[in-house]
Order: sequence, then structure tokens, then C-alpha cells
Amino acid sequence: MEDRRVVLIEDAEPGRPLDVLALAAHPDDVELCAGGTVCLLARQGYRVGIVDFTRGELGSRGTPEGRLQEATEAGRIIGLTVRENLGLPDGRLEDTWEQRLAVVQAVRRYRPHIVLINAPECRHPDHGAAARLAASALFLAGLRRIETFEPDGTPQEPWRPHHVLHYMQAVPFEPTFVVDVTEVWEQRIQALLAFRSQFYNPEYEPAEDEPETFVSNPEFFRWIEARARSYGYMIGATYGEPFLYRHGPVGVRDLMAVLRHEKPYR
Repeated sequence: MEDRRVVLIEDAEPGRPLDVLALAAHPDDVELCAGGTVCLLARQGYRVGIVDFTRGELGSRGTPEGRLQEATEAGRIIGLTVRENLGLPDGRLEDTWEQRLAVVQAVRRYRPHIVLINAPECRHPDHGAAARLAASALFLAGLRRIETFEPDGTPQEPWRPHHVLHYMQAVPFEPTFVVDVTEVWEQRIQALLAFRSQFYNPEYEPAEDEPETFVSNPEFFRWIEARARSYGYMIGATYGEPFLYRHGPVGVRDLMAVLRHEKPYR
């Protein structure tokens, strides 16, 4: 299998496991749907990484090269430990053996405790496909008889994350968790605005052949904020981001530790 991955942000401590790894069909999926959560985790001192599956080369606006530059800038705003792009084909994400192995290699390379993945259902077919691909690869990554290697030929050890959560995209679901992202909301918006070609940005001049899209108009941006406010209100916060725990129920040993915070509204 040809190695088409590109490392956009280098890990200063290679070999040390990540706390959280977010997987995404396209550059900007994480910033759009879980941007506040990854900003918050990075601010809290956790090692956070993003692996984008494709370069978004079928997108109606921008270029693959430009989107890689935007992803790099967004990652720096977030404070990511590492960001890489696997170079899988945009619009043709499939749960195939070849694509599984590309994701398995990334998971084994970073050995995350928690993994965030695309929504199980969405208007964009790549998002659901990426969720299925990620779920298969995360299981296979733990099988010792599947051999994978680093680019330098070093054999990889098996690894399976402890927790997997879907972030919400265009189609809502009943969330398991809602993360209070109020304190990083402005940072989250700045990371999203780094994708100048994709989302509404009055400073971006689209080319003549670049149409307005579902996500590039200002109303979409207002909807993103409205949804975050809606989920935030449910938990007594200004802004919230919803997640679906993939393999429920969530096991608890210390119930008081989990529920130590007072409920804002009673």
C-alpha cells in the first residue's frame, strides 16, 4: 500500500501515547463538530492529536494543498500535539482492508486512550463511511496477528483504545455526554475560521468557479452557534458539544468522582 500520509504537526515527543485522538473524514470535521472539546483538552494539558483521512479534494471550494495549510494553522490554534493526513480518497472512503490498515497504523502509532470519530449518520456519505471505517480499524488495531509497520520498517505493537465516542454532525442523536466548552469558545471559533476556504469568512475571496456551499454561508455559522447554545443550556453552560459513547453503558467504579460537580439546574 502506497504511503500517502502527510504529517502536518510534528509530535515533540514521538513514541509517547496520546491521551485523545480525533479521527475525521475531512480536514475541518473535528474543528466543526468537536473543536471546543479538543481545545479544552489541550488547554487542560492532555496530549491531543487529529488524523484526517482525506485531503478533501472533492470539495467545491479551496484546494487540497490549501486545506492542508488551513488544517495546520487550525491545529496550532488548538494546541495539538500532532496532526497527520492519511491521503485516502475523498468521496471514496470505504471499509476496505487497505483503508483499514492505514487507520490501524495511525492508531498503533499514537496509542490513544480516547478516540473521537465521525457521526454514525450524516448528510455527507463520507462521514458515515469514516465512522464505519474507524470502528473496524479500532477493533483490528488490537489484534496481534495483524502486522503493521512504521514508515521506517519498525513493527508496530497492537493497541485498542479504551473509549470511543462519536461527535455530532448534521444529523442529531441523543448524546451520552455534553462537554462544556464555554471557556474555549472563542478559541474554537478561531480554529474553525482557519479554514478560510470552507466556512463563511468575509476576508476570503472565492474564485469565480467556487460556489456558496452548505457550510460557507453565514446562516450555517449561526446554526453551529445556536446548536452549541442549545446543548450548553441543557447542562447549565453557555456552549456545549454533544457526543455519543459507542460501546455503552459507561462503567463506573467511583460514582461520587463521576458526579462530583453540582447540577446547575434542579
